[in-house]
Amino acid sequence: MTVEERLEALEKEVQRMKDVEAITALKSRYFRALDTKDWPELEKTMSPSISTSYSNGKLVFHGPKEVTAYFNESMPKTEITLHQGHNPVITFESDTVAYGKWYLQDKLIFCKGNPYEGLQIEGSAIYTDKYVKIDGEWLIQETGYLRVFEESFQRDNTHHLRINMFAPKKAKKSVKK
Repeated sequence: MTVEERLEALEKEVQRMKDVEAITALKSRYFRALDTKDWPELEKTMSPSISTSYSNGKLVFHGPKEVTAYFNESMPKTEITLHQGHNPVITFESDTVAYGKWYLQDKLIFCKGNPYEGLQIEGSAIYTDKYVKIDGEWLIQETGYLRVFEESFQRDNTHHLRINMFAPKKAKKSVKK
């Protein structure tokens, strides 16, 4: 192998590592946007022709607007969520198409004012994604998950949320001097 060929191989390997890091950051942005209910940011993680297969294929949506409209409607601010993706395995079909598998751990807490107030759901799933690189940026083309388990329970009086970024802000008491 010539020096030029070795250099070219090394450059390709470095680019592949950059692509893996970019895809990992993309999925992190996706989960963070879900949990902060930042729907415009969530849309930015998706290709224009995204399709989903959530909840063992029961929830299918097409296009970023349809996906985010579903989340906006189904995840009000009275529902606190935690989505964590672990142990990614990223493989490549080409320089512009990749696939990912993620282990999901999630938690949902239904707060005061929610029809399911007091309920908590925890579970895990395996996410399977397809990514496409468009104009140098990786985006989610297909995403969905199969549940490994899901449990639900009623939170009792010993469980209290101390901080909730979506709770109405209380007025500060003024101190008279």
